Amino acid sequence: MTEKTARDLFRAAYENRNTWDSNFPGYTADVTYKQGDTVYTGRVRVNPDSKADVLDVEDEQAKKAIAAQMWETAIHRVRYSFENTHKENTFSYGATDETGAVEILVGGKCEGDRYKVRDNVVTLVHRHIHGVVVTINTFSVNQTSEGYLAHRYDSVYHDPKTGEQKGGVSQFEDTFENVNGYSILVGRVITTEANGKTHTDEYSFSNVKLLQPAVV
Repeated sequence: MTEKTARDLFRAAYENRNTWDSNFPGYTADVTYKQGDTVYTGRVRVNPDSKADVLDVEDEQAKKAIAAQMWETAIHRVRYSFENTHKENTFSYGATDETGAVEILVGGKCEGDRYKVRDNVVTLVHRHIHGVVVTINTFSVNQTSEGYLAHRYDSVYHDPKTGEQKGGVSQFEDTFENVNGYSILVGRVITTEANGKTHTDEYSFSNVKLLQPAVV
């Protein structure tokens, strides 16, 4: 196996993700955020540039929590070309695990990062970003005509120097709805285990409406 083959395998999976095209008009939705027994409601607006606003949520902590989820959602749906994102990286094969997922080792600018690919899906992301190492395992996906969306996955952070785990392990389950050809997040449940305790955050989005494209 050559580096070119590893690059092609990873590129195919990267380009198989469901992302918003250049005509994405943005949308608005009502949001309900459940944190334990406490419920917050409000609205969100995702703009055509994929930046999000949280409206009508008075509690500042809740507003920040909702904003963080909208940001996480948007950054994974913005379409960036593979060449622009990975032009300074090289790719080579690592091991193949018991599930058949093939490890892709990254060199160059992002040396030390690694991924796993199985059935044209990125099933593992292990990246150094913003001074931490984030590891995401994807367990199931939703297949759409525009590519796949992660359905169940987990996330954990580690110190890049010591390897010490930072915070708990979070389990995610996402639900999507097709709105006029765009897959929009309508539900996210996050269960986090830390220090022997488990807590759940639940985000629900309803009354999703695409924004009308700007009149030229």
